[in-house]
Amino acid sequence: MADGANTLRDQARAEAYALPLEDLNPGDPELFRTDRHWPYFERLRAEAPVHWCKDSEFGPYWSVTRYNDIMAVDTNHQVFSSEAALGGITIRDARPDLRRPSFIAMDPPKHDIQRKTVSPIVAPANLALMEPIIRERAGRILDELPVGQTFDWVDRVSIELTTQMLATLFDFPFEERRKLTHWSDIATTLPIKGGLVETEEERQEELMKCLAYFTDLWNERVNAPPKGDLVSMMAHSEATRNMTPDEYLGNVILLIVGGNDTTRNSISGGLYALNKFPGEFDKLRANPGLIPNMVPEIIRWQTPLAHMRRTAREDTEIAGQPIRKGDKVVMWYVSGNRDDSVIDNPDVLLIDRERPRQHLSFGFGIHRCVGNRLAELQLKIVWEEILKRFRHIEVVGEPRRVRSSFVKGYETLPVVIHG
Repeated sequence: MADGANTLRDQARAEAYALPLEDLNPGDPELFRTDRHWPYFERLRAEAPVHWCKDSEFGPYWSVTRYNDIMAVDTNHQVFSSEAALGGITIRDARPDLRRPSFIAMDPPKHDIQRKTVSPIVAPANLALMEPIIRERAGRILDELPVGQTFDWVDRVSIELTTQMLATLFDFPFEERRKLTHWSDIATTLPIKGGLVETEEERQEELMKCLAYFTDLWNERVNAPPKGDLVSMMAHSEATRNMTPDEYLGNVILLIVGGNDTTRNSISGGLYALNKFPGEFDKLRANPGLIPNMVPEIIRWQTPLAHMRRTAREDTEIAGQPIRKGDKVVMWYVSGNRDDSVIDNPDVLLIDRERPRQHLSFGFGIHRCVGNRLAELQLKIVWEEILKRFRHIEVVGEPRRVRSSFVKGYETLPVVIHG
């Protein structure tokens, strides 16, 4: 497996450096599906840290690839807008007739008001209440895994744990929780022949099913006393109770994707990384006390969302590069997290890294991930429970990766548990 991976890495590097710089398109989803994106970003950080791609399936866009430049854009919402009406927060522009605002795709003041509606669910006191529930579920999921035979870690562990948590946050019917996984995947997938959906129309049909289901939940909660789940919070809050259906769906999708993809792909990515760096796995087994330090390092190394996008509200510049009003600006977190001018030895997973929280995976500024502490809590608990039970979990083949330059994740990861 290692030899094959090295050959592919060498081929990708040769390809990335052979292209004329102006022809580089780091947002090509195929680069991420095939894990060939790394040398493209390495070259851009060195030669064109603020790079103009003049033509892609997503239209023209700027790539910001260095840590400090990304931070400068992310913390300047006055100039770099997240507004859905201007294009939103991903490299792919939503069709104007399908733009659904959510608080991540809003600027202040509306962003601040809607975010405050749902943020109490991940407040420290609530996380303390969730911890025993997460631990009990993680233990049950791990106890049901087969020992000594190959199975898919993504399906049996990563998806199952995060989907159970989502069902709790929404107070969603538990036996139907896999609908949440499906809608999360639908919301972030790119329509392609043979894919999850083949057309944008098919994708919209699936999202309308999501809206219909959650509208029923809304109607049920709005006519009942307020409770602590996300739907009830939105139904009873002055800031969100009068949302349009499109806005409601936008916020539901945001909360499903945010609660699903980051944690799910970091659970898979952490196991994959520990197998790539077996010395770190040995270090972890020898000292489980490293888990709290390891968790943010896994989130940095994996970078479960490869980018966030902004739109320039006015003529400006980034690192001396002129940017015009209306230009699409893509902050490549996946590149900034491998910037060796800021992070030492960034391509390596180091579970005892001195400053593991120095990463971009949760974003910065007003849009910093509202559920970051819940994501870290789930990862911490699942690794504590793994180490109580198993001597080793071996990755026995390369993962199948998601075809997306937004969600950087895994469709499958074949593993064998050695008891």
